[in-house]
Amino acid sequence: MKIISVVGARPQFIKCAPLSRELRKKHEEILIHTGQHYDAELSDTFFKDLDISKPNYNIGVGSGTHGEQTGRMLIELEKIMLSEKPDVVVVYGDTNSTLAGALSAAKLQIPVAHVEAGLRSFDGTMPEEINRVLADHISDLLFCPTQTAVNNLVSEGIKKGVSLVGDVMLDALMFNKDIAENKSKVLEKFGIEDKTYLVATIHRQSNTDDRRTLESIVDAFCKIKEELIFPLHPRTAKCLKKYGFFDRLDGAVRITKPLGYLDMLKLIAHARKILTDSGGMQKEAYLLNVPCITLRENTEWVETVREGQNILVGANKEKIFRAVETFEPKEGQKDAFGTVGASSRIVEILGAFDVRNQRV
Repeated sequence: MKIISVVGARPQFIKCAPLSRELRKKHEEILIHTGQHYDAELSDTFFKDLDISKPNYNIGVGSGTHGEQTGRMLIELEKIMLSEKPDVVVVYGDTNSTLAGALSAAKLQIPVAHVEAGLRSFDGTMPEEINRVLADHISDLLFCPTQTAVNNLVSEGIKKGVSLVGDVMLDALMFNKDIAENKSKVLEKFGIEDKTYLVATIHRQSNTDDRRTLESIVDAFCKIKEELIFPLHPRTAKCLKKYGFFDRLDGAVRITKPLGYLDMLKLIAHARKILTDSGGMQKEAYLLNVPCITLRENTEWVETVREGQNILVGANKEKIFRAVETFEPKEGQKDAFGTVGASSRIVEILGAFDVRNQRV
């Protein structure tokens, strides 16, 4: 079977790595990088760290509005799909690359497989929510990480092609955890020790683009008296400069460039707490048993909150500071994302998929 995999952003590289290894044991995989994340620290470093094969195509879409990005991707992805004639197109997560890959394939009557299907934040203002809902409704195979995701699809009338497979990010984390521990020197680089620091990441449009919201987060970070490592996303850096907030952070937090996957994995694993608006980091913190403070009013990873490993505080500076001071996760086993092997389960289902009987 010939399979096209479409990726374009950091979380998708992480999800793609373990699945790509399994796919290539039995099938032909054509890897397309849309270039949605084009910064070297958010792209090239991840391919190297995760040992992902060099993409067969790199569209190089770069930055732009959601419509511009998605539109340029659609044009180029359609050309590639018409040339390669795949049996199935695999898309990951909830980015513009996800939607463009799914829509391009569906328009060409090529079956779509959505990895990480069924997630819902129920916040229609989030571009990611729009992407994941639309991708799910035009997919033929929907690979869900949790029972909650399956239930979400059923409530929307999607039952055919739905499979509960577990989480491919668990596969990636377990494969790379020991590698990161032995290979990464990030703790030595920053001169920090286990559980003596916090890690923060901010990148979502709702937190970066609004001056008041970003200012509230900056004020909270400045109030924290602990060592705070702040790997800076390009969008966040741009907005901090635009609003003149860099001076406030100077000396209060340790700002660094985006880190590679292995460095970030080790940094998270040894942190006292995580502050983030990233869905992927919420889940990584959960899997590594690190308390997570989420700077959003909602999350698609509801299991992390339900099991007491994650707390939602929005951009409220007082809630952020209070959570840093007082939030402690509940005790008990945390296994909401299944067991290792989601990638092999997905490949098994793909292998049994009858392409000929689809979209007839």
